[in-house]
Amino acid sequence: MFKREIQKYTKFREDFDFKYERVIEKDDCKYFKDCIVEDSLKKYSEGNGFINLGYNFKNSLSRALSNLYPITFNFRGKKVNSIEGVLQGIKYKDKKIQNLILKYSGLDAYHTRAANTDDFWGNEGFLYWQGNPIKRDSNEYQLFLDELYLSASKNPIYKRALLATGDWYLLHHIGCEDISQTVLTRYEYELRVNSLREYIKQKN
Repeated sequence: MFKREIQKYTKFREDFDFKYERVIEKDDCKYFKDCIVEDSLKKYSEGNGFINLGYNFKNSLSRALSNLYPITFNFRGKKVNSIEGVLQGIKYKDKKIQNLILKYSGLDAYHTRAANTDDFWGNEGFLYWQGNPIKRDSNEYQLFLDELYLSASKNPIYKRALLATGDWYLLHHIGCEDISQTVLTRYEYELRVNSLREYIKQKN
């Protein structure tokens, strides 16, 4: 049953009219749609029509929809404690280490990457799930991300927070855009959360 739902969401995501706009840097500030989202003092801000997602932001919705936020859900037969735990865990070929990292959330999950510095996944461009390789630059990996976020939405707190954002654009201005340096680009993240919200609305 869940496999069919993943296929439905993937089709929805592929057809989704996603209006992605780049963050512009000028005068030591970062702008999104002519609004300053990060000033020269590294202070973050919101704007009309969008919510800036991040674990360290003041807005509760910004925090709750961060990948680091502690939410428990089942993913591919594993009980995980955050989206971030999965995103960090897939950097490791060793299943035992991966399974440990799946239990982490928050900045603890983020900083598990320190154990990966001597074997950087980007050198060969492969990520792993339970020892099986997934090429970073592949459709298989995009389907993996679809399944991850759809699985997270089964957590009622995450789902309600997602729906509580209404029609505002969900932004992650601090996201990296280089797929050789990150397992989740700003584009991939924003596409997932914005399309998933609309998919859930359609189902409801």
